[in-house]
Amino acid sequence: MAARKAPAPKPRKTPVQSRSKATVDAIFQATIQVLLVQGSSRLTTIRVAERAGVSVGTLYQYYPNKQALLGAVLEWHLLRVVSTVEEAARSAHHAPLAAMVKAVVDAYVAAKMHDVREAQALYRVAGELDAVPLIRAISQRGHVAVTAMLETAPDATFDDVGLCAYMFVAAMAGPSRAMLEGGASPAMFAMLAPQLESLCLGYLQREAARPT
Repeated sequence: MAARKAPAPKPRKTPVQSRSKATVDAIFQATIQVLLVQGSSRLTTIRVAERAGVSVGTLYQYYPNKQALLGAVLEWHLLRVVSTVEEAARSAHHAPLAAMVKAVVDAYVAAKMHDVREAQALYRVAGELDAVPLIRAISQRGHVAVTAMLETAPDATFDDVGLCAYMFVAAMAGPSRAMLEGGASPAMFAMLAPQLESLCLGYLQREAARPT
């Protein structure tokens, strides 16, 4: 039986002042840089602190160890993605179904693939941490936002809008992860958004019943 992963420790404190936020941002950026250059196995808090230009003591004020740091960076990445999707979904309320799908897919791909190497590195980090609760919570936020959007579609109604929203979100995440983990070519990444749009819109149109 495989050993159960321990959940990543929580940060010691949350940055509030602008200076503290700038410090944490520098730590996050340094963590990504070390991940990309040396990988998770060689990442240490000392290396991250040196790259960020802060003392190890300063880093430890926020993150007590490597696992807490990696968990915080993963959360930062996922929150950036879901916040972008939520905003796109809100902006597309009452738009035609095709416009809704395009808005959400474009926002998701732009946020997720902002830096392909970063996303690839953080997928590996997620596999090393007990990130299931975090990923589930983030997915739920996306599901809620997309459900609320689809409920306002003027040209389609759904027997189970919650299920359709769930499948829509999952249909974006699955191929994206496959590309990131499978080493897709730049040309394939360039076509990801229109391909996802075709996939998701085709599904939703099949499930939709036009109002009478």
